[in-house]
Amino acid sequence: MNDTLNLLKSHRSSRSYTDQPVTDQMLDEIIQAAWRGPTSMNAQEISLVVVRDAVRRARIAELAGGQPWIAQAPVFITLVIDFNKTRLGVEKTGQQQVIHESMEGFGVAAVDAGITLANLMMAARALGLGIVPIGGIRRNPQAMIELLELPPLTFPLVGLCIGHIATNAPQKPRMDINTFRHDERYDASRYPTAIDAYDTTIMEYWNQLGRSDGLTWSQNLGNSLKVVYFPEVRPAAASQGLTNDK
Repeated sequence: MNDTLNLLKSHRSSRSYTDQPVTDQMLDEIIQAAWRGPTSMNAQEISLVVVRDAVRRARIAELAGGQPWIAQAPVFITLVIDFNKTRLGVEKTGQQQVIHESMEGFGVAAVDAGITLANLMMAARALGLGIVPIGGIRRNPQAMIELLELPPLTFPLVGLCIGHIATNAPQKPRMDINTFRHDERYDASRYPTAIDAYDTTIMEYWNQLGRSDGLTWSQNLGNSLKVVYFPEVRPAAASQGLTNDK
């Protein structure tokens, strides 16, 4: 089996890190791998803010809802939608940028950020490091904007912890791959049976870990998706000029 495929298939989110620093050389390699990733229209509208300062990481951990691994990992990278950068290019031609006011703009930036995030994770893991992506920075995006001193037309979309692993995490089971892959047309007929089976599987996983607080997949989604769990995203994005009204 190809080493790259093995690495992809062995994904784990690591939430336990040593105090060993990530070297400058390692960090440069990781960032260069992400920098080379594709973006729509070659817009390159994603920027990274690398935080290594312990005080700042502790503050981000607090803003993300109290996630101690953010403070523990020696590197935290915030992926920023950066339509401020593209604005400068557009205005150089004497034209006016409007894409940042649209759902298409936010959507394509989210896709490009996802590609960048995947490259960061893969590069870090290829160097033997652990990672965990952090969506919790959107819990209080305005505070993140202020902490990172982000200008208008930017938004902190997702973060990533990187560090040397202290304790290896088990690999979480996934739902049947037939609920992920659809050939020729979308087919949800297998979903009810697969969800029932996965609810059982994930509870067995929690029990093996001794997690008495573990929920089924359905219960977890029911608790999470019945509300907009990060309601400050839209007003914070709008205040940054990302209005999403076109």
